[in-house]
Amino acid sequence: MTRYKVVMTDGNRFPITPEERAVLEAAGGEYHGLVLRGEDAIIAACRDADAVINSAQKLTPKAIEAMDRCVVIARTGVGVDTVDVPTATRCGITVTNVPDFCFDEVSDTALSLILATVRKVVHMNNLVKGGTWNRGLARPIHKLRGSTLGLVAFGNIARAVALKAEAFGFRIIAFDPYVKPETAAEHNVSLVDFHTLLRESDVVSIHTPLNDSTYHLIGEAELRKMKPSAFLVNTGRGPVVDGVALARALKEGWIAGAGLDVMEVEPPDPNDPLLNLDNVVLTPHYASYTEEAYTEMRRKTVEGVAAALRGEFPRVVVNPEVKPTARLLRLRPSR
Repeated sequence: MTRYKVVMTDGNRFPITPEERAVLEAAGGEYHGLVLRGEDAIIAACRDADAVINSAQKLTPKAIEAMDRCVVIARTGVGVDTVDVPTATRCGITVTNVPDFCFDEVSDTALSLILATVRKVVHMNNLVKGGTWNRGLARPIHKLRGSTLGLVAFGNIARAVALKAEAFGFRIIAFDPYVKPETAAEHNVSLVDFHTLLRESDVVSIHTPLNDSTYHLIGEAELRKMKPSAFLVNTGRGPVVDGVALARALKEGWIAGAGLDVMEVEPPDPNDPLLNLDNVVLTPHYASYTEEAYTEMRRKTVEGVAAALRGEFPRVVVNPEVKPTARLLRLRPSR
């Protein structure tokens, strides 16, 4: 059987299991779990790869153009902002991802950050552990029931957030130009324009992917439109929010607080002012994690690669326009 080289660029993040290796080997794949840092290292390791599995490393146009044999790039997870998809398409490389996992995990994390920020859980915890027992220092806290939750984007995860938030009595609105009002209404959610969402929401929760149109979607102008009593929660992508503007907004009281699972720079600079603010709750981009979710993600990732090595299009194709000229077509067995 022909052997195909499969390179994982972040082999330390998602070590392959024997079961996953067997799936690749059954399709002729030979797995290479590497830890690649920087464009030159990626080019050197992936130039002759037939398939590339990628997580956090940036696959630049130059790196992708150097992949002379690659038929598929598989992104572990939902977002494909680490892959230059237009370049992959131009080169005939099929891009696949795993868009249908971690709905509960991320929505649960969003709810936990909403509760932690509005109820000031972390700040109170730190005061008590520091020897201060004074509930008056929590003032002001406002009731969840009857307040407005604004969802930026209304995909699967945001819909899961809406379902769970409804139990707390939130009025829920959303901004998503790609969703029909009747679809939102099925989830007891009202669609509004972006500026209305910013003005009316007591909590703004971000669920949009990162692309050219959403980079710094929330900047100084947007933060100034929010209520001084409002909270910002981000479990999407860090660069959707201008971190410098957010730090200023939190220090100067344009908004009341923030809960962030993602930051503009990860890991953050030790001097990032967000790290030292009492009205910010931070977690280390872990919202998608449970053992069960990551097992599902890895399995679906290698299944997508194995399909491509058999000359089949993966279950999920991020760039369907590649299909007429896809390199994987040459791997199809003759009929």
